Amino acid sequence: MTEFAKAAVLPGPSGLGTSAARLLAKVETPEPAAPDPAYVERSWGDGSFKPMYVPIAERVDPALAEVVDDRVGAWALECGFKPDEAELMRKAGFGRLAMLTHVDTNDPEQLLIAAKLNAAWWAADDLYADDSERGATPTALPPRLALVMAAMDPVAPAGEFSLELDNALRGDPVLIALRAGIDHLGARSTPSVVQRVNYSTFAMFVSWDAYAAWRYTGDYPPAWEYLAARQHDSFYTSMTLIDAVGGYELTANLYYEPHVRKLMMQAGTASVMVNDLFSVAKDAADETPVCNMVLQIAADRNIPVEEATEITVDLHNQLVRDFEEGHRNLLGVPSPELQRFLKGLRAWMGGGFEWHATNPRYQ
Repeated sequence: MTEFAKAAVLPGPSGLGTSAARLLAKVETPEPAAPDPAYVERSWGDGSFKPMYVPIAERVDPALAEVVDDRVGAWALECGFKPDEAELMRKAGFGRLAMLTHVDTNDPEQLLIAAKLNAAWWAADDLYADDSERGATPTALPPRLALVMAAMDPVAPAGEFSLELDNALRGDPVLIALRAGIDHLGARSTPSVVQRVNYSTFAMFVSWDAYAAWRYTGDYPPAWEYLAARQHDSFYTSMTLIDAVGGYELTANLYYEPHVRKLMMQAGTASVMVNDLFSVAKDAADETPVCNMVLQIAADRNIPVEEATEITVDLHNQLVRDFEEGHRNLLGVPSPELQRFLKGLRAWMGGGFEWHATNPRYQ
């Protein structure tokens, strides 16, 4: 019997699929709730826009962040990044991101699971996908991402044809970093979690390829189409690491249960809307403009960026409130791992906002 089946205490039919139906009945009749002190409204940017509704930042520990950031910088050198690039990765604050978002461990090596992979994902995003000044081009992106998949999830040996692949994987610091990040995860987690992370990353890459096509043709999508792609290219990917960093594992059938997955998508999308909101000026300034929810809404509706910003804030706040309600409705599921994971999602959102609000990259 699954954890959700155990939680389904309402009377009714039994058999394949009926436990989920009973749970759904339970979920759809929530009790009225008092305001949750775990959530607050926070001003952001220059304070001229309406505040964002976010979970609180549960831990701010600069000393711990510095330890992890220093290790990220040293690791970047080991991956083959140039000293100035490695220093930029250290200063980018991926150790601080891990400290803020993964609050159920103080172990720097556990936090490095998240810090390394986030640093590697960001390096791929900047160097392959977004930053034209640093060599990112829409036409080069898809084949680069194909090699990323081979780096993170090694393909089977294919005789002489593997030699050139191996040389390519050893010749690019981004590929080396992604491989090393996955190796660090694998040493501290399970094969199931490693593949969960791999395939959420590869789903993210599909969205990156769509962005590349839009930038290449100049035929940018309407906001709804961009958002559909953005939900699979969100901080959901970073959130796949919550239990691994915490030192436990949420079983696959709970992790992928539709109610849980919906909450993960809401949390990941809300957090990436924070990224879009803080990134508007930078994205708009690129010589080949980057897709961004604010910019897509502004173009879609022929309205000022300021008005599109307010609409995006409203979207973010609704996603967070929907997550808050959905989390509350699953508190009765008797799985300590699930309850810990859902609290981890909430903490990630709060820490993610704090990181964006205090990171020089987004000022």
